[in-house]
Amino acid sequence: MIKIVKKLVYLLFCGAGALLAQNNTPYWQQHVDYDMEVTMDVETYQYNGTQKLVYTNNSPDTLQRMYYHLYFNAFQPGSEMDLRLQNIKDGDKRMMKDGKSRIASLSKTEQGYLHALTLTQDGQKVDFSEEETILVVDLAKPIPPGGKTTMDMSFQGQVPLQVRRSGRNSTEGVALSMSQWYPKVVEYDFEGWHPNPYIAREFHGVWGDFDVKITIDKEYTIGGTGYLQNPQEIGHGYEAAGTKVKTKGKTLTWHFKAPMVHDFMWGADPEYVHDTFEMQNGPLLHFFYKDKPELQENWKNLQPKTAAAMEFFNKNIGPYPYKQYSVVQGGDGGMEYAMSTLITGERSFGSLVGVMVHEMAHSWFQHVLATNESKHSWMDEGFTSFISSLCMNEIMDQGKDNPFQGSYKGYYALVKSGKEQPQTTHADRYDLNFAYGIAAYSKGAVFLSQLGYVIGQDKLMETLRKYYDDFKFKHPVPNDIKRTAEKVSGMELDWYLTDWTQTTNTIDYGIKDVVSEGGKTKVVFERIGLMPMPLDILVVDAEGNRETYYIPLRMMRAEKDNPYPNLKRTVVEDWPWAYPTYELVLDMPITNLAGLNIDPSQLMADINRENNIWQAQE
Repeated sequence: MIKIVKKLVYLLFCGAGALLAQNNTPYWQQHVDYDMEVTMDVETYQYNGTQKLVYTNNSPDTLQRMYYHLYFNAFQPGSEMDLRLQNIKDGDKRMMKDGKSRIASLSKTEQGYLHALTLTQDGQKVDFSEEETILVVDLAKPIPPGGKTTMDMSFQGQVPLQVRRSGRNSTEGVALSMSQWYPKVVEYDFEGWHPNPYIAREFHGVWGDFDVKITIDKEYTIGGTGYLQNPQEIGHGYEAAGTKVKTKGKTLTWHFKAPMVHDFMWGADPEYVHDTFEMQNGPLLHFFYKDKPELQENWKNLQPKTAAAMEFFNKNIGPYPYKQYSVVQGGDGGMEYAMSTLITGERSFGSLVGVMVHEMAHSWFQHVLATNESKHSWMDEGFTSFISSLCMNEIMDQGKDNPFQGSYKGYYALVKSGKEQPQTTHADRYDLNFAYGIAAYSKGAVFLSQLGYVIGQDKLMETLRKYYDDFKFKHPVPNDIKRTAEKVSGMELDWYLTDWTQTTNTIDYGIKDVVSEGGKTKVVFERIGLMPMPLDILVVDAEGNRETYYIPLRMMRAEKDNPYPNLKRTVVEDWPWAYPTYELVLDMPITNLAGLNIDPSQLMADINRENNIWQAQE
């Protein structure tokens, strides 16, 4: 009996060790190489293609299945995207006409589709089934840890009428905006597979190398992802100066290669103007826009601004890792892709620069720092909004004291609406587009700007540079930006990530009372909201002299440097979160106190600033 008990104890300990070890696997990520050839019929907008996909399983798991995204199948009446559009209360206006879903009214020739025709694994046929925008593949043989397999597919597609991001014949007359156009293998990471249906929004892709050949009518110019491999055969502004390009037949085959990316986009139109802009110590910039007189001035002036934005991001985040970047007119607004973007081009100059800056910033926050946008859209859209606001303030000479004021305004509107959901909500699960947009863009931007308030602005920018350096070409998660900030600042910041992103707790501090006490002044502060924060307090005396007091949050276990070096600062005792009030005694009579202000920077997202200020009565 004793031997049996000892054996059970031994097995229990072994089991516990195994459970612990499940979370101790070193970082890994999958790799995939695409070799694709596609032929586009510009009359029917149908295309046929082949794809050779070499998949490397770097995970510790044996894979029995694979999945592919078939995004164009969303653009059919009755699809999940269509039904979601019909049922959400605030449907995307770009996808609506007369209050109804544009997808629902697409005719057979206007709809999109993408179908796998044949599929083999290492030469063996595999069973596969199409579930709208997801292809489910039962592998002929499992892929072991460290193993590779080659998937060969033939596929057929039809480009939908431009409704959302991808499509043909946009409202600005662009013929082809080819994003999400090919069978794209689904990401498998430490959480498992992510075969999310394409309903509305975001993406998650596998890092790899692309080799793509596109055969199309020779009058069409192509711009987008990848380096053109045969410029002397193509022309269209790619060839060397003075080179004569001779083409035979009615079509051209464009050959592109894109190293270490997780997506591939191209735009095509017979009326594209193709300009290039050579940066000093930077990538070659390409611009593709419709040959319309009313566009020329803005698109020419956009080019040096694009270079200025590239320099700004290189300096403040880290070096752009590719040799070119392309700005392509197309799509339905602005959307980022590998080495490129699609943007609508018929805008005022300020708007054109603004959309370019935002989408280019995504080259860092998504196309190098490749978060799972569906689960952590605030790390993608929010961080992009933060850095693009800083960039616009500089390159457009906006002179704003707080470039993020619009983001704070949006966040406050969301709180006031009562419709806020935690930022951990899947991008497709928000009840309203309004709630998603502000949570991802505005609240996501405030996460960083407010982090600068917590740890200091210099430490924030150092955090971004280190985050980029440590996690480029990976799939960072929320804990990664938090841990980076902790390493840079020396602070404990779990409370910040938890409250801001995983709850809808709000920040609300107030000045509860100011009273005279023995020739001095006692100030009583109160924490009204559930989310904790450290406090900067500005004190102004009757003569107009100013100084600050800093109340650290105890759970931070550290203090930031003085953000106002020209003012005297006194660091006082920590404020434990559980204490609803805090008393600060000022060494001055109340008659000499003119005013108090909690957070004069207004970078702390306090939802009620009216109780942040106290002024002496005259």
